[in-house]
Amino acid sequence: MTSPVLAGPPGDCCLQGVKHFGGAIGKTVIIADVETYITEPPANTTGLKKVILFFADVWGPFHNSAKLLQDYFASHGFTVLGIDYFFGDPIYLHTEEADFNRQAWFTKYRKLAGDATPKWIKAVREIYGEDAIYSAVGYCFGGPFALDIATTDDVVASAFAHPAFLNEDHFRNLKKPLLLSCAETDHTFPTESRRRAEDILAEIKATYHDQLFSSIVHGFATRGDPEVENSRWAKEESARSIIEWFKRFSKQ
Repeated sequence: MTSPVLAGPPGDCCLQGVKHFGGAIGKTVIIADVETYITEPPANTTGLKKVILFFADVWGPFHNSAKLLQDYFASHGFTVLGIDYFFGDPIYLHTEEADFNRQAWFTKYRKLAGDATPKWIKAVREIYGEDAIYSAVGYCFGGPFALDIATTDDVVASAFAHPAFLNEDHFRNLKKPLLLSCAETDHTFPTESRRRAEDILAEIKATYHDQLFSSIVHGFATRGDPEVENSRWAKEESARSIIEWFKRFSKQ
């Protein structure tokens, strides 16, 4: 029996966003034959080796908004790695194309990302070692990857913001703590689906936290408008909550 869908495919709003400005400090490396954005904690960071696996939305890990977000996480003592499972072809490159076939793009990259990501995770763990403490965060397209790994012992905690492509089993099979960062208006993860997810998490007695931002729409956590106070606050509060969630479960 097919698990009921809770978060559907991305829509029109995923092709829209606000450019964020600022100088990113990370670099590009190749891991498991995939370009990866890596940004590292301050040089004076000591203690446990902590790694965040960053699963980007359809704009990819190299869009400046995503790089700045990853740099923010790194500033709190984590090495952050963002896999480019779009292989240099993020969706924003096509937003001006009148004949762009969105469905074909999603079909192509869901397959490529699904094939590449497990190998990439394995390679990351080989590089940073079994003694490192791993967490995972997914935005939109990246939501399923953050939840899939939370069904294993490969991370101590996961988080997502405005997710896509989720079904009930993603929540029912959860083993690790989960933070849900949600928009009040979200065609992809609507209110009834979010409440169903909460019911499942309560049923399985999961450790979770659900934050809901009023007057906010899908995409806010990566592409919210910094010129709008409520959007800026929601974006910043989402990032702050996610990193504090990871810090909470990385104390070993």
